[in-house]
Amino acid sequence: MDSLVLDASSALAENATLAALLRCCVREVAGVRGLVWPAPPYLLLRVGGALLRARTYGGAALRFEGTPERLEGGLWRPLTSEELVRLAEAELGAGEGVGAGAANPEFAAQVAASREAIAAIVRARGEAAPPTDPWLASEQALVYGHPFHPSPKSRGEGWLRYAPETHAEFPLRLLGVRADVAAQKGEVSALDRLGQAPPGYVLLPAHPWQLDLLGVTFDDRLVDLGETAWPVTPTSSVRTVYDPVSGVCLKFSLDVRITNCVRKNAWYELAGAVELTSRLAPVFAGVAARFPGTRWLREPGYRSAALGPRLLEGLGVIVRESPWTVAKATPVLAGALAAGPLEVADPVAWWSAYVSAVALPVLDAYFTHGVVLEPHLQNVLVGIDGLPREAIFRDLEGTKLVAGRHDLAGLEPRVAEALTYDAERGWARVVYCLVVNHLTEIAATLAGGRDGLLRELWRVAGKVVGDYADSIGRPLPLSDLLAGAPLPAKANLSVRWARHADRAAGYVPIANPLA
Repeated sequence: MDSLVLDASSALAENATLAALLRCCVREVAGVRGLVWPAPPYLLLRVGGALLRARTYGGAALRFEGTPERLEGGLWRPLTSEELVRLAEAELGAGEGVGAGAANPEFAAQVAASREAIAAIVRARGEAAPPTDPWLASEQALVYGHPFHPSPKSRGEGWLRYAPETHAEFPLRLLGVRADVAAQKGEVSALDRLGQAPPGYVLLPAHPWQLDLLGVTFDDRLVDLGETAWPVTPTSSVRTVYDPVSGVCLKFSLDVRITNCVRKNAWYELAGAVELTSRLAPVFAGVAARFPGTRWLREPGYRSAALGPRLLEGLGVIVRESPWTVAKATPVLAGALAAGPLEVADPVAWWSAYVSAVALPVLDAYFTHGVVLEPHLQNVLVGIDGLPREAIFRDLEGTKLVAGRHDLAGLEPRVAEALTYDAERGWARVVYCLVVNHLTEIAATLAGGRDGLLRELWRVAGKVVGDYADSIGRPLPLSDLLAGAPLPAKANLSVRWARHADRAAGYVPIANPLA
């Protein structure tokens, strides 16, 4: 039986890995070179000189039916992820575009590590029970990760015991920071409910994985106080956990690359979270006055140890509200909804309510208030009571202020820089996160393989967004979006191949389903 489970988990991991890499190749390799052709019921593409085909549905979400195939010796035969890696390497190493002409000896290993991680997750999930809390269960539902990333689950070593997808729970480590070297700002009293610090010290919780990664040396300025007496639950980002005793979420630093970023709280991000929490209160009040289902999770404070840049950032923890403090309906992670299954009695009515709850507050924040939210599938919780009623936005790291629309005088220059986007970059980020990353995936899951329903869903979305556009005078970016301007899709394959930081990621144009 164990071998059967192992075989099943490996097969699921292979299918997921192949599908994610093939989606990337459609968008970033074949698509940008004009080497993708519809041939119903297949989509044909050429990568690394090979002709490939796959049955697809779901529009821009590129869902696959059956196994993708490669033409070889006049016959179609099943394609494997290892073959596709070699084809992509040949194309990226010799072609044009980001990182072209360069070699990347890490790439194949990262894809393989992600595939093995998925297999390990599938096996571990079969041996553990999900949380009884429906919100936490949804946080731990993202087994396969980002559908348009070549190595979404590549995480280095030592990760399995801390992975949300395995239904993990674990105690936090507690440190005592001597008061004169403690660094903190804002409201952090929730941290003091985690344990008891000795006189002259303040309590600093730490992610045990991060402590292992940092190899912290303790002395009289920083002391080890052991573990919490209860476990915390990791959420979908891996490094953020929910603590049931203090009732808050804690966002830790992790010196681990997850997708494109090393997940570390830079010093300016620590300060920026508190600054944005203050500045966004009137913004969200204004948005919620127009769209009453709008909620957000504040990040009121941070604490760390001022023991040099490495430990200041490596041990920094941001306090974030729990969704249960603001939700009036059951909160569910949008990414879990996209992963499916998603079966509702009236898909069109459900979708209309979803677009109204999620998209309109994002657009209003941008156009009315000059705020760029980052509403990708892991940053939005949806309150569902029959129909989607609420959208809860979180993670201020990706939230930005449109340059020129806010007074940032008095902020440290690096903090101000990290908090702002110019209008064009901000709009591209909004459209990518909201439409490409989020709505296309939800629509594809809701419609399944029903192409007629998918077209109807996008017609309805255009009507909902169009009515909002009319109400604010149809600003040009929104008018262009509704008219069918190409959508910006983030180039995750290219940025991984080039080994660039996530902030260097560009976009490739894809067809707009609102057209």
